[in-house]
Amino acid sequence: MKKIIVIGGGNMGFTYAEGIFNANIADIQIIDKSEERIAEINAMNKMKATSSYDVLVEADLVFLAVKPQIAPLVFEDIKTIVNKEQVFVSVMAGMTIETIQQGLGVNKIIRCMPNLPASIQLGMTTYVGSKEVDKENLALVGSILKSTGKAFEVQNEDMIDSTTGISGSGTAYIFYFMNALATAAQDFGFSSEEAKTLTAQTFEGAIELYKQNDISLEDWMNRVASKGGTTRAALNNFEDNKVHQLIKNGTIACVDRAKELAKDKR
Repeated sequence: MKKIIVIGGGNMGFTYAEGIFNANIADIQIIDKSEERIAEINAMNKMKATSSYDVLVEADLVFLAVKPQIAPLVFEDIKTIVNKEQVFVSVMAGMTIETIQQGLGVNKIIRCMPNLPASIQLGMTTYVGSKEVDKENLALVGSILKSTGKAFEVQNEDMIDSTTGISGSGTAYIFYFMNALATAAQDFGFSSEEAKTLTAQTFEGAIELYKQNDISLEDWMNRVASKGGTTRAALNNFEDNKVHQLIKNGTIACVDRAKELAKDKR
């Protein structure tokens, strides 16, 4: 059984560690620098947690799940411990494969773009490997990522940045739209709990209809909106205010920022 070490016991790092543990596909351990967090993880009686980087010498795969801004400091601490036979899996936003290779002096890197729903096994993750990663390890990492929702390999690293603009940050866009609906509901006199139910159930129902049927989003809108009706009034207002284009512009701004961050970290 392979040995996997996760550096970073925060939300995303712990999510993947727990997925690996539950799937029983590898021996898993977490490294974190917070003694309080280490105690919390060890108290669960699942995975072991430690503050020592020395355990990295035992690893076949290393998940890098620290904040991008502290990654250079982590690289300095571990680059004399790790080796070129190990595979490194990064879930750090804006950190390129080349930057990690140079920072650690290693070659085998798999870069991922997860999103927050991975914490409840409903995540969407894309990933791509450097040319030095073999098919066996790429498949293993793919199966690990799928333990937290859906995942697929993309053709090149630029598509990781593109994913950031859709699924990586997209959860926040959806919360933004939901917040507008929930606020409108309260303005109409519904309680906060009623507004939450109205908003959440409407989104959940629409998503399931879309997933379970081979019907385009435009067709779904037309099925709900009759000519001259109430729904059409709302959609016409959105179109008049160019909401569709503004959302697309937001995704472009997100992708552009992801590329800027990647350049800054080189």
